[in-house]
Amino acid sequence: MIRRLLTIYKVLAIALILSISIDSFSQNENNFEIGKSIDIYASLLKELNLNYVDSVDTEKIFNASVKALLQNLDPYTIFVSEKEVEDFEVLTRGAYGGIGVAIHQFEKRVVVSNVYSGFTAHKAGMKIGDVFLKIDSISVVGKTSSEVSDILKDMPGKPLTVSMQRPGIEGPIELNLIRETIKIKNVPYYGVLKDNIGYIILTGFTENAAKEFRNAFQDLKKNHKIESLILDLRGNGGGIINEAADILSLFIPRNTEVVKTKGKIKEQNLSYKTRLSPIDKKIPIVVLVDNSSASSSEIVAGALQDLDRAVIMGQRTFGKGLVQHIKDMQYNTKVKLTVAKYYIPSGRCIQEIDYKSKNVTADSTKVYLTKGGREVKGGKGIAPDITTKKLSLSNVGANLYARLLIFNFVTEHYKNTESIGSIKDFEVTEEIYKAFLNYIEDKDFTYTTESERSLKRFKKHAEKEKYFEAVKAHLEELEKAMKADKDADLLKHSDEIKKLLFHEIVSRYYLDEGRIQASLKDDPATLEAIKLLLDTEKYQEILQAKN
Repeated sequence: MIRRLLTIYKVLAIALILSISIDSFSQNENNFEIGKSIDIYASLLKELNLNYVDSVDTEKIFNASVKALLQNLDPYTIFVSEKEVEDFEVLTRGAYGGIGVAIHQFEKRVVVSNVYSGFTAHKAGMKIGDVFLKIDSISVVGKTSSEVSDILKDMPGKPLTVSMQRPGIEGPIELNLIRETIKIKNVPYYGVLKDNIGYIILTGFTENAAKEFRNAFQDLKKNHKIESLILDLRGNGGGIINEAADILSLFIPRNTEVVKTKGKIKEQNLSYKTRLSPIDKKIPIVVLVDNSSASSSEIVAGALQDLDRAVIMGQRTFGKGLVQHIKDMQYNTKVKLTVAKYYIPSGRCIQEIDYKSKNVTADSTKVYLTKGGREVKGGKGIAPDITTKKLSLSNVGANLYARLLIFNFVTEHYKNTESIGSIKDFEVTEEIYKAFLNYIEDKDFTYTTESERSLKRFKKHAEKEKYFEAVKAHLEELEKAMKADKDADLLKHSDEIKKLLFHEIVSRYYLDEGRIQASLKDDPATLEAIKLLLDTEKYQEILQAKN
């Protein structure tokens, strides 16, 4: 117990240093306040451990203390305990020891929701929809997906045997696997869409992101003769700044500053320049972004916009202009610490929230100029040059997807369908859709619309204010009309539901690459980007300053 307390004191000492503002005291006074805070905390914890009436969970107290310590800073400054280090490594490096699957929980079963191509599970024949029964000698029936994930992960090279229940097959099947380093691809797909327009989707900026991107772009240039490019950064939450700078090197002259950081200490004032020779300085580029494009995604999109090198299309980006460094601490713990803000070539910082004042940053009111003289604003993320409508699902579609009814139906459909042919020629027929409607008939599929919630609130207020009897008949008529309309949702939104079925069915045969290709087939933003790249006059007009 004493050793555990000493561990907590040492780790907390480092964490407490972060909580005292250097701006508030001189250095000597600041050091005194830090030491004072540590002594008081250590004494308090010691007294609790020795004299409190019940046993004290020191780890729980410590975690609560750290959480309280950091909550007034920003959401990106976090403490990583020894237990969390492995999962943290997965997020930062994109690699872990496992078998290469994603899983989810349905009722009391843990189900394979995705199989990553080329890894041990895929090579052994594991399928989407397979249900875990046992891992080695451990029964996992009734365990959570998090518990099963922890069992699956271990040192690369360590073997395991899994027992699975596969729909359509009687009895369990056994697969012998060897864990390997699972490196999540930053570029899960690239290809040619039409009229020599290349497409690359970049989902992260972990190690080797720039290398993956360069290889994809070189292949498209050399072997497919592309004449323009769509770079898809939608949903990309960012990552390593150096990877972003190296990706920009492909399109921008060498030694061009693409981002700089400014922090409290001199060592955090850094300049990131393109250090590699560009492959193509002229190819027209459209960058697709959305509200989830953040951090390094915003550096790439923002630098290309500031240098008038690409047209940005989609929705305003997330607005994260803060830089984090990971610091190793005692006993295999870490802290991810915000150390600086970054600024893109026009001089703007795209950080939306000033966490110190809890307000939108003052930079959001300033106007900056791109290299060619176009006006752009700081703060609040990157505003696209062309705004496209954000896709959203209807109530019925969202509920069918969230309740796994589409996933489970496709699992049943897949076991009876050997092949769907090419993605280009496949379609969800009326026969398949009718089969889906039959499937959900006995699944007790109900959902509540916002209109129903509003009506319920209205009835409650009407009763409270004594108006209910006067409007009761009208409300009953309205409820009947809404129910009738809701019952027709499965037909009214059949096109949307067919798209969801299409994407899920294709993924069973062609995995992630197929899912991406399926989504591109009818994606409005991609179609709009293609249209723009084919209109060279309009493309150039967007990149020119308005006089």
